[in-house]
Amino acid sequence: MAERSAYDAVVIGAGIIGCAIALDLAWRGFRTLNVDRGPAPGHGSTSWSAAIIRPYYSTTDGTALAFEAHFAWQNWTEYLGYRPDAALHYNECGCLVLEAAENRQLAGTRSIMREVGVPFTDVAENELHEWLPGADLRQFSPARRIDDPQFGETAGQPITGAMFCPTGGYISDPQLATAQIAQAVEHAGGHFRFNDTVLAIHQSAGKITGLTTANSGMIHAPIVINAAGPASRRVNELAGAHHPDQISTRPLRQEVAHVRMPQTPQGPGLRFVLTDADCGIYMRPEQSDHLLIGSLEPACDHLEYLDTEDFETSLTDQWTNQVWRAALRFPDLGIPNTAQGFAALYDVSEDWIPVYDKSDLGGYFTAIGTSGNQFKNAPLVGQLMGHLIESVANGADHDRSPLQFRLPVTGRDVGLAAFSRLRPINRASSFSVLG
Repeated sequence: MAERSAYDAVVIGAGIIGCAIALDLAWRGFRTLNVDRGPAPGHGSTSWSAAIIRPYYSTTDGTALAFEAHFAWQNWTEYLGYRPDAALHYNECGCLVLEAAENRQLAGTRSIMREVGVPFTDVAENELHEWLPGADLRQFSPARRIDDPQFGETAGQPITGAMFCPTGGYISDPQLATAQIAQAVEHAGGHFRFNDTVLAIHQSAGKITGLTTANSGMIHAPIVINAAGPASRRVNELAGAHHPDQISTRPLRQEVAHVRMPQTPQGPGLRFVLTDADCGIYMRPEQSDHLLIGSLEPACDHLEYLDTEDFETSLTDQWTNQVWRAALRFPDLGIPNTAQGFAALYDVSEDWIPVYDKSDLGGYFTAIGTSGNQFKNAPLVGQLMGHLIESVANGADHDRSPLQFRLPVTGRDVGLAAFSRLRPINRASSFSVLG
């Protein structure tokens, strides 16, 4: 059977965001196609996600969206609309966030959590040793690099406390999660084309008419959605929708370390996701008694923004710095002679808040700047984008009267202006992977 050459909507990208958007559109009755240059769903930047599920963000709308997404992960088969053959493991171990000068002792975070209604428990200074057995609970901030003569120095003041969020944890296999959403898309009538590259995006009279790919040629569609991850900037340029004076995105090279989990007489040294702004890192348990360590982009770390999607895949001294900062917190952490982990590209905006929006070009939408902190939100992002796309297609003027999106479980309204391409840089952001 010949492949169809006309669709209602084409999604560029088949990562977890692109697949979730296609799923919601297919449920709304759109004939959808995802085009991806990779070999299968989730084989781009999604495959390198830490896949952490957490409710805390630096903005109210980001927190509300993340808390709502938690229910989709809890009720995964209900979200998919079918029962997949392989079980997806959501390790709902919770998240511990340490107080630090860098997060203002969590005053703003706690305020947002209360406003949104996210459950959390305060952990007192004298209780922390029970949560983190074997940890050095002194303050080391500001985070430093290991070539700094003051690295590891501390005045001895203890971490003043923490916040524990039970509605969080991590997904053990981000590729599997994406593949299962893609299968749900196919159940709903959606299509995919892999190992294919978008060469051109076409328009007439200010409206999308379709696109051309390397293998499929011309594909007709009145709607195109850019969910291309680190390639999103290039895709915007193809569409003529790149405006440097507005919120834009760039590829950012990141490294994540995998090391052996430190052990204590009570068991693993870390049993849940840990956000440690004092040391400038986050950590979570990994399978096979390992620990995953990423950076919170402290001021001492050089952020390696790129103008291309080609990047150095070998691990560097950034890996070393992250692991040594983790060893400050866990003195029994073994530091291997050979670096293990991965380097990957993130797609980030100036303030690390994504752009979920229409554009000046009729029928062209973007779900970009999502890397690092939006994996957890994908099920809700799909619904949010479906609502936006359908509303604009039916005549809504989102730029003049920004839409609201009603969260299905909590019933809270999220203002989509928070994710607009026209918004100013959000100074309330953490300006880090925390969003």
